[in-house]
Amino acid sequence: MLSDQKNDELTVYIVSDSIGKTAETVVDAVVSQFDSDEVGFKKFINVTSIAKLSEIIARARQENVLIVYTIVLPELCEYLTKMAAKYEIPILDLMGPALLKFSQLLGQQPKLKPGLNHQLDQEYFERIACIEFAIRCDDGKDMKKVKEADIVIVGVSRTSKTPLSMYLAHRGYKAANYPIVPEVDPPPELFEIPSKKMVGLTIDAPVLKEIRQQRLKSMRFNSGAAYAKVDRILDELDYAESLMRKLGCLIINVTNKSIEETASEILAERSEL
Repeated sequence: MLSDQKNDELTVYIVSDSIGKTAETVVDAVVSQFDSDEVGFKKFINVTSIAKLSEIIARARQENVLIVYTIVLPELCEYLTKMAAKYEIPILDLMGPALLKFSQLLGQQPKLKPGLNHQLDQEYFERIACIEFAIRCDDGKDMKKVKEADIVIVGVSRTSKTPLSMYLAHRGYKAANYPIVPEVDPPPELFEIPSKKMVGLTIDAPVLKEIRQQRLKSMRFNSGAAYAKVDRILDELDYAESLMRKLGCLIINVTNKSIEETASEILAERSEL
């Protein structure tokens, strides 16, 4: 990392209209190629006005400075170039030449919006947080946390609650799910969640029977177990639908539907989420 210590040799001003990470990384890489510890740096972030840029230039006139900048707004770049020439301050534009070259090759004008890459980073970390939430709240594991969910999915076993939760998490929603079992009383937390956040999944009994039989087979269990019998399945589905009505759920039949189709239906019906 560059030294932050002021010295009489060279101070690099890192000037950015965002958080300055790009410029700092490049400067670090360049300085590492020289046998000198007489380079310090000062970072100025969120520079989006001429007034702020003017203050930086005034400071730069008092030191031996190189201004390295990542600024996309043309009026700021023009002002910086003009004033640097006037006061003989060396500058290095890290964004301008790259933007121009890409613009020429793509035949497009750049958006010229500061901090877009930082916004993408934020979106990435938000999705990761949603995925972690879905894992933590899978299968009713953390009912105290469920109240923070954007979407709470309920349904009997093998109605794709977990895959749907993970898909919604990748879309940026905090999704939790809870398995409905007739012998287990639903936790009180379920009734404290606004009905607009609740989604109940149901499925045709013959299809669920086939899915459960395949599941038992893959786990090397007896495929004739009550879990996969039609009578048991019908009882579960009836109980689940009754509970969903009490919860005020949006109820979706997922028979022969892909995860993507179910998610789209949820988001279309609950557009306020």
